[in-house]
Amino acid sequence: MNSPILQLLVLAGIAVFLILRLKNVLGTRDGFEPPREVKSQSTQHRAPDLEVIEGGPDRDILDHAEEGSATALALASMKSAEPSFGVSDFLEGARGAYEMILVNFEKGDLAAIKAFLGQEVYDTFIEVVEAREKQGLTIESEFVGVREMNLASASFDPNTAEGEITVRFVGELTHVVRSKDGEILEGSESQIKRQKDAWTFARKMGENDPNWQLVATDE
Repeated sequence: MNSPILQLLVLAGIAVFLILRLKNVLGTRDGFEPPREVKSQSTQHRAPDLEVIEGGPDRDILDHAEEGSATALALASMKSAEPSFGVSDFLEGARGAYEMILVNFEKGDLAAIKAFLGQEVYDTFIEVVEAREKQGLTIESEFVGVREMNLASASFDPNTAEGEITVRFVGELTHVVRSKDGEILEGSESQIKRQKDAWTFARKMGENDPNWQLVATDE
């Protein structure tokens, strides 16, 4: 056998040897397969599938009204008419309005709260304040705080877009009624009076003016 043929046989044998070794090391792969390390990491550390729940219960409503009740449905309609409306935010505002209106009414300063009163409530307050003045009575009061507060009911008129919300308050304050001579006719400077009120606030949803008005008062 001549030298060139012998060299070819030797090279062919080396090539077959190398192919067999590579197959033992790498294995056999069909088509595309990601690198072994990446695939293993992906399998071992893949995050579990998470179920996305949309349209769940609105806690902002259900924290203050029973699910499916007329009040809850009215509050939902208010939110549809004005997406920025929040029940909890409203109640915080109502708490502040209760103190502001009550204190200024006791003082007889209705000008400071006129913008927050419906016309009927304003007219009633005016009558009370004028009657006190005619009798020479003065009121001294100091607001202590709101002891209890809860949303009692709500309604919404889709034709006018007007929403109404009634809130029950239990407020605490000192209350003294003095005669024109300064004599105490009612109350005490040191005794805290507990007062219960059910106030109804109204507003057209979707309007630029964010202020609610007090349209009805009851005990």
